[in-house]
Amino acid sequence: MTIETINIGDPFFAIRIITDEAVHKIADKTIALNLGAHPIRIRQQSLGPLQSAIVQNTELERIEHAVLINGFARHRDEVALMSRIRATWPTAFEVRAEERLRGIEHYMSPKVWVGQVGLTLYHAASVPLNVGLHRDHPFCPVPGFREVHTQIMGIGKMQQCRERDIATLYLEEPMAPGSTHRPMYDEHGNFPWHQFETITPSVFMAVEMLPDGVTPPQ
Repeated sequence: MTIETINIGDPFFAIRIITDEAVHKIADKTIALNLGAHPIRIRQQSLGPLQSAIVQNTELERIEHAVLINGFARHRDEVALMSRIRATWPTAFEVRAEERLRGIEHYMSPKVWVGQVGLTLYHAASVPLNVGLHRDHPFCPVPGFREVHTQIMGIGKMQQCRERDIATLYLEEPMAPGSTHRPMYDEHGNFPWHQFETITPSVFMAVEMLPDGVTPPQ
């Protein structure tokens, strides 16, 4: 059993990775994301692989691998919080230099790799965000790369399109705090054209997963 503290959210959010724990008590409101291959028990309910929920005053049972995010419910003034985040984190364009991100109000925390899992927090500041449809991930160009996103604050939507044109939209999932969209990649790690779009200014976590044996990119 291990509990590892991840500091990418400091000082705004507290993030921990829990591995191989039979029972873990939760007090304050916490977003729990199951990264394991088997369900996590929450009383009479279960949290399946790559599913998330907000939990409090309860116990998580049979944890194989999970991310816990705490502290988001303590921020009473979200406008002030997001202003502080923008003053602390660089823009995604400054870090990743992808042309589609130029001039976009999209900010990111440092990234951390824990084994084959990479975690990054993003703040999508404008409405609309206009981050751009994409299906490739130049920052992680390895076969079998997988990714999901978990909403922490604000409201958004994950959109999938047949072509690089929003008029070809075929699936849209609302993203509220505590939610993770369904995986959109196929068995080979191929993604459709997709984008995150804001409904309100938002903070979400990107979870990148590498195949076994692949060294995390630097």
